[in-house]
Amino acid sequence: MADRKPGRRSPTPLSALLSNSFRGRPLEKRLGEVEIWRIWEKVVGSQIASKAQPSRFNNGVLTVIVISAPWMQQLNFMKRDIAERLNEKLGAHLVNEIFLKAGKPPAPDKTEVWVKPVKRELTEAEKETIAAAVAAVHDPQLRSQFAKLLEQDLAHTPKKD
Repeated sequence: MADRKPGRRSPTPLSALLSNSFRGRPLEKRLGEVEIWRIWEKVVGSQIASKAQPSRFNNGVLTVIVISAPWMQQLNFMKRDIAERLNEKLGAHLVNEIFLKAGKPPAPDKTEVWVKPVKRELTEAEKETIAAAVAAVHDPQLRSQFAKLLEQDLAHTPKKD
C-alpha cells in the first residue's frame, strides 16, 4: 500500500493468515475447495447461479444442484467449460468433474454491500455520556483516542428518540 506511513504495518488479512498457516498441509487444499462457493456466481453468471448452486465437493467432483431438467440439460453441455473457468479462477486444478443433481438449489449467498452510514451531530447528552465513559482512562492520549472512537460510533448510528 502506497499510502502507509513508514514503520506502520496494516493488519494481515485473515485469508492470508489461513493460507500461510495451512501451506503444505491437507487443509490448504480444503481452503481452495471452499473458495468454489464464493466465486461460483462470478464464474457462471447470475442467471445460471439463480438456477444452479454447488452443494458438495469431494475428491475433485463438484456436485451442483440444478432447479429443472431443461437447465440440467443445458448445464450438461457446459460442465467442462465451467470446470475449466472455476480452476482458472481458483489458480489450481481442483475441479475434475461436475455432477449435476436435480433439486432446489439454495439461494446464492448475497453478502450485503457495505454502505457508509450517514454521520450525524451528537446530542449534548451523548457527549456527556462519552465524557463520563472515558473519564476513568488516565493516559490523556489514550483517553482522547477512546473518546474519538466512541464519538465516531455514535455519530454513525441512528439517533434514539
